[in-house]
Amino acid sequence: MKAYQVVENGKPLEKKETETPNPSGKEILLKTVSCGVCHSDVHIHDGYFDLGGDMKLPMPLAEPLTMGHEIFGEVVAVGEDVSEVNIGERYVAYPWIGCGDCDLCNSDRTHYCLNNSNIGINVSGGYGDHVLVPGEQYLFEAGDTPDSLAGSYACRGLTAFSALKKAGPFSKDNSLVIVSAGGLGLLALKIARAAYGINPIVIDIDDEKLKVAKNLGASEVINSSKEGAAEKLMEVTNGGANAIVDFVGAEQSVNLGYQCLAKGGTIVVVGLFGGQITIPLPLLTLTEKKILGSYVGSLGEMGELMELVAGGKIEPVEVESRNVSEANKTLEEMKNGELLGLVSLTHD
Repeated sequence: MKAYQVVENGKPLEKKETETPNPSGKEILLKTVSCGVCHSDVHIHDGYFDLGGDMKLPMPLAEPLTMGHEIFGEVVAVGEDVSEVNIGERYVAYPWIGCGDCDLCNSDRTHYCLNNSNIGINVSGGYGDHVLVPGEQYLFEAGDTPDSLAGSYACRGLTAFSALKKAGPFSKDNSLVIVSAGGLGLLALKIARAAYGINPIVIDIDDEKLKVAKNLGASEVINSSKEGAAEKLMEVTNGGANAIVDFVGAEQSVNLGYQCLAKGGTIVVVGLFGGQITIPLPLLTLTEKKILGSYVGSLGEMGELMELVAGGKIEPVEVESRNVSEANKTLEEMKNGELLGLVSLTHD
């Protein structure tokens, strides 16, 4: 099989010929139809997360890694213990694989398991033309979802869905503020409209991206880089936001969001751009503002989300489809903030 691998952090991916896996037991082998390029791929490729203050959380490579965790593929082989999945069927693969035998895994929190084998992060993923999935419980039908979009529900879609659940419930349009009009923010906008029947407020620093968000149903759009952005947000939320979901996770965006929260409001930080924030502790108590982190989503949440997807409840967002040979170019453009929406990779 062919795969584009991280051989050294920060260096261009290298095209490699590797042995095609042979599934056994409960395993399923998918031929990659498409694989989304997620912003976390940038951090995995770089080998660290920015913690602010010149501090970094390292993610060293144990061996060459085939990234890609937003996988949509066709079943081409199955192990002897597989009973519900058939050759030729197409599925989205849930990539957050735990050990299967700990308190976290036994309480539908396998995505938090420390002994994980996350596809495309710890083990080979969709930048290769075949992917081995450890069990049929990790496969989900995508209905009539376009091939180029389907895999994105395994991470960006799931991440958005889980974060929205943590921030909710939402009673009206200005109950929710989404930070980012990039690919993940726009996907969250679509999911919020489908799952909660609201048209959220969207914030970004790019007017072109905000125009797209407005056209897709945002009730208000605000450029947070312009003077008076905080005042405008306070105005349109009637004195402060009840819920903010930040898909950027930058020092500036989280500080702005926390500043503009209403008493008792919740900000859910999803993005991994990096940095630090400082909060006066007495104000945290007096205002009861809540700051939550949200990391992808559970297998159960994946099932809930994919019911909406397979049922055609979530209006598709546009995805640019590229050949996997453009993986390095795509990662570089993502690092530089040059991508206007979602991108997926396909194999020859």
